[in-house]
Amino acid sequence: MVTTTATSTVPKITLMNTDAVLTLTQWLSPGFPVGAFAYSHGLERVIDAGGITSVTTLEHWLRDIIEHGSGRSDLVLLRAAYDADNKDVAGIDALAEAFAASSGRLIETCDQGAAFARTVDAVWDTRLGTLTYPVAVGRAARVCGLPQDLTAAMYLHAFAANLISAAVRLVPLGQTGGQDLLARLAPLTTSVAEATAGSTPDDLTSACFAADIASMQHETQYSKVFRT
Repeated sequence: MVTTTATSTVPKITLMNTDAVLTLTQWLSPGFPVGAFAYSHGLERVIDAGGITSVTTLEHWLRDIIEHGSGRSDLVLLRAAYDADNKDVAGIDALAEAFAASSGRLIETCDQGAAFARTVDAVWDTRLGTLTYPVAVGRAARVCGLPQDLTAAMYLHAFAANLISAAVRLVPLGQTGGQDLLARLAPLTTSVAEATAGSTPDDLTSACFAADIASMQHETQYSKVFRT
């Protein structure tokens, strides 16, 4: 059950008898219909080329992406969307599209964002429209009154979990090895989420050029399981 309260900047939904952790767990779970299972974020190309062959090499790759690449930049965009007035959301979303390093990355963020927004709009009556994924999550959290810091931390943890899931299927690593890695990455996802608190779009940056190149190369890969 939800009630809606108008404000000068954004429609506000108060969740009744719903814990923020449970709502975010639902939004960011593998079962939420955003199609996350279909995207590898360029990992498929790296694995196919022999760049990732073990839990150790995967961990090095993911730590860089989380701390210095799209993991961090997604949180900057999520936080900017959360803080924005209604009139500024479109500009942040356009920036998110422009920051995508390849057409594959653009497809990934646009398609997942659109699917996320459709479901949240239908269930929570948020009226987000079509947005890129981190922008949609940030905006939905704002409208539903969910804590920004918790949203950022859980989004990044889910981001890491999805990439590990892709690698488990491709390498393969084994389910236990994948879960062990996710547990080891949890402190990093938490610290990166904390480090992006108070960030603005001016803080957008990425230093993971190998990941960007891999996502470009994946577009023309002859045989592939994932869309990106």
